[in-house]
Amino acid sequence: MSRIKQVTDNAKLNNRKLLIPYLVSGDPNLASTLSLMHGLVKAGADIIELGIPFSDPSSDGAVIQRGVERALAKGTQLKDVMSLVRQFREKDESTPIVLMGYLNPIEYMGYESFAALAADSGVDGVLIVDMPPVESGELHGILKSAGIDTIYLVAPTTREARLQSICGLSSGYLYYVSLKGVTGAAISDYGEIEANISRLRAYTQQPIVVGFGIKDADSAKAMAAISDGVIIGSALVDKIALLADQDSQDNADIVRTTEIIGLARKAINDLI
Repeated sequence: MSRIKQVTDNAKLNNRKLLIPYLVSGDPNLASTLSLMHGLVKAGADIIELGIPFSDPSSDGAVIQRGVERALAKGTQLKDVMSLVRQFREKDESTPIVLMGYLNPIEYMGYESFAALAADSGVDGVLIVDMPPVESGELHGILKSAGIDTIYLVAPTTREARLQSICGLSSGYLYYVSLKGVTGAAISDYGEIEANISRLRAYTQQPIVVGFGIKDADSAKAMAAISDGVIIGSALVDKIALLADQDSQDNADIVRTTEIIGLARKAINDLI
């Protein structure tokens, strides 16, 4: 059984809502990212989405784009992200890690090489923002053979036929995009989101987690109440932007930066 399934099954058994933070690898540097990853687990994260820096993050808003720019300025590459996961696994063998990014760096490395290195490093899932499901068959098959889940985005505008295709391919969890637009935008219609998630239930038994627009404990609690969990990205990356670019971070800085996740954990636990 994969780490993701172990965590999601345990969450369902215990009526626990999933909390999944996203951060950019190498922002402000790789050593800080590693410290933040461990700090996020202590704060209550169930799964960590680790962004692969790419020069054209078209689905991301200004906050994450700036985080990507900071990481790229440090020379962070895909192989460095893999090394980061490997280092994380030296102290944490149970928290699932999902790589999230764009197709170009993966194609450059090569599908087989990417999957082999990801599996060897301890990666559990991959979410590629700009890979349409109908074009993902080859990579999906290679990742599946390597024991890695492929996670897909579902948008408010996703049509029925495409939705069925996504649910048939996806494993781990479904990432429901709460709004039309880029990361960092604000949620405006909770009722529509709840209705769309209810519609999704007819197509899958996988956990459905909500991302985009979740900025604080209150919005995390509201979204967790109508889904299986939440993803917090831009709000966390905004906090990370305040960290100094140094080889090691003071523990107090890590605690202060990850506090948003701790507060979200407490808020969604109140739903139980």
